[in-house]
Amino acid sequence: MSGPTETEADGPVLAVTGLDVDYGPRRRRRRALDGVSLTVAPGETVGLIGETGSGKSTLARAVLGLVRPSGGSIAVAGEDVTAHGRRQWRELRRRGVVQYVFQDPLRSLDPDLTVVDSLTEPLLVRGVPRKEALERAGALLDRVRLAAELLDRLPAELSGGQRQRVAVARALVTRPRLVILDEPVSALDSANRVQVLEILKELRDTGVAQLFISHDLGSVAGVADRIAVLYRGELVETGTARDVIARPRHPYTRLLVGSAPTLRGTAPAGRAEREALRALLHA
Repeated sequence: MSGPTETEADGPVLAVTGLDVDYGPRRRRRRALDGVSLTVAPGETVGLIGETGSGKSTLARAVLGLVRPSGGSIAVAGEDVTAHGRRQWRELRRRGVVQYVFQDPLRSLDPDLTVVDSLTEPLLVRGVPRKEALERAGALLDRVRLAAELLDRLPAELSGGQRQRVAVARALVTRPRLVILDEPVSALDSANRVQVLEILKELRDTGVAQLFISHDLGSVAGVADRIAVLYRGELVETGTARDVIARPRHPYTRLLVGSAPTLRGTAPAGRAEREALRALLHA
């Protein structure tokens, strides 16, 4: 299959425009996403921040074709996927254009497959010769800073940090244009969290577009080029990571930044300030 056209390569890898997603029967329908617009360029990492229930995972599911939008459009690698059916999505996934990294790698790694089998399986399905698949698996294991001796181990024989790095390697083995990372470090201890975040920073040089979903502004801040803030299904603020942290505009963003003083080296927001910001959010 041919690679992206020049227009696709120059444009955003992910373009979400005016996206609406509704859940529930018509009379009790709840809007999970309301008019969300977002782009991710080649080699760019966009951090999507929001509390539980803000719509972060719904956006990821919509981009992956697991949720049908109520309105708006989604384009992946220049291809409008908004109305794709199962067959079209199956083909897109088989090509490995977009990949997903779960918060818990045990959800994405087959417990009965060794590391080498998990890494080579997506390639063998696409018809890649086994020798080439093994070479790519070994190279990726090195990229995510894991020893080759782990190739023959099962997921249960790895630490949590090792499993998550294998999950990242598996997502990269098809050379995707876009990787969606859903809370990729929230279940890890501090040492493993730092290692995975460093790996994700290095991926920008490969041209892979990354959508990093998290509730933790601190984890995203050191990795993301831009930050988008979701609050109750609406995108309330976007900007460069530096601008969002240094000059937050929306009350919810200001509350997030005020709760993470180490980001700016300032004192944490006082109780009165936090209560005032919460009052603005519920006004």
